[in-house]
Amino acid sequence: MSLRPLIDAWRSATSRLILIYGALFAIWCVVLLGVVQWESSRYLSNVVDGMLAARIHYLEGTDPRRLPATVEAASQIDVQGFMWVGLFDPQGKRIAGNIHSVPQDLAEDGVVKTIRASLVDPARNTPTRARGITRVLPDGNRLVVAKESATIDGVGAIIRRGLLWGLSLTLIPGVLGGILIARGPARRIRAIQRAMEPIREGDLSVRLPVTRGGDEVDLLASTVNTTLGEIERLLGEVKGVTDNIAHDLRTPLTRMRTRLYRLQQQFDGKPEGDQLDACVAEIDTVLSRFRALLRVSELEDRQRSACFETLDLGDVLRNVHEFYAPLAEDRSQVFELEVGRLPPLRGDPQLMFEAFANLVGNAIKFTPDGGAVRLIASTDPTGDARVDIADTGPGIPPNEREAVFRRFYRSDETRTKPGCGLGLAIVSAIVRLHGYSLSVGGTERGAVFSVVCPAT
Repeated sequence: MSLRPLIDAWRSATSRLILIYGALFAIWCVVLLGVVQWESSRYLSNVVDGMLAARIHYLEGTDPRRLPATVEAASQIDVQGFMWVGLFDPQGKRIAGNIHSVPQDLAEDGVVKTIRASLVDPARNTPTRARGITRVLPDGNRLVVAKESATIDGVGAIIRRGLLWGLSLTLIPGVLGGILIARGPARRIRAIQRAMEPIREGDLSVRLPVTRGGDEVDLLASTVNTTLGEIERLLGEVKGVTDNIAHDLRTPLTRMRTRLYRLQQQFDGKPEGDQLDACVAEIDTVLSRFRALLRVSELEDRQRSACFETLDLGDVLRNVHEFYAPLAEDRSQVFELEVGRLPPLRGDPQLMFEAFANLVGNAIKFTPDGGAVRLIASTDPTGDARVDIADTGPGIPPNEREAVFRRFYRSDETRTKPGCGLGLAIVSAIVRLHGYSLSVGGTERGAVFSVVCPAT
């Protein structure tokens, strides 16, 4: 059984409140029962002190000639342990009673005090707690009356056991109840986290789960859902405007190109033909950019993932290698393909071919003649497929590795190369559509684009 749910449960605010409440309750119980025990002990001590004072007052008022017999009779009548009585001569030798010797810590001031001594035989009995009083009689003898504190200590023990049982019966159900109470919010938070994953990947059509309880979590989820709906609507409007502009401008540009092409045929071989050729080339560039923009917009539509199928990534990479091998050979470049054992994947083979073709095409374009391009596919330690496209080109500076995936971004070193800066944006859109991840690394001696494809 995993401990993660319990850890998550005790990290919640509900668990912390329960823990704080339980700690305060336990402290209050300890203080309350401590006061009860102190008051009970003080009351019982006063009762015992009154009994001892009355007993010793009665005995010291007895005729000295009959006092030893009275003390002996009192020690025989009283149950042993209920009341202890002893009469001792000035040298401390016992004359009568059931006390073996005068306790050393009992002062001769006639005040009841707590003592800890053996009242019978110190050689055969362990010291016990007791309340005692002693008086020096006119003839020099010493009269000692004591009573064990078993009753007082028993009441304290009962209160302590009651405290232990009370805390056990309160805190243990409280802890279990806290775990059960906190598991519900923790489970809902985990559901919200799972729902946020596709939203983080760009799918704004997903909504956070809302229960019928209508508590604070539901209120927050409803607010987020409303915000997501508004963001989705605004982005849809912006996307629609962009697509409409691209469609509307592409039509007149296509007509203009057609007319220029007809004029180009009429001025074939004349100086004006060169200018027309340049105009046609510029219009072709603009049209290719519009097509790329519409392609990115199409790929950002998450509904296309509904037609995914089982994907053989090895076949896709072999087709890419076969397609670009002649181009690399024309530039005297070494183009290597290494395909290891790959896990099963789901996706669109044509889109993945387009993505890897863009990456390999860029690698060949920016690698000098005589360089090397490597296309490596393997399974990483987590069981996911990993594809690396490494080249020996100029590399990408670390401060530009995130920017290269933006639309129309071109660094100073690549502005002289043909292209419109949308190839990597298309690759990024395809990778996000499949739920894969794309990153770029390498050094100044070459770039390395890595695509990690989670196994199905």
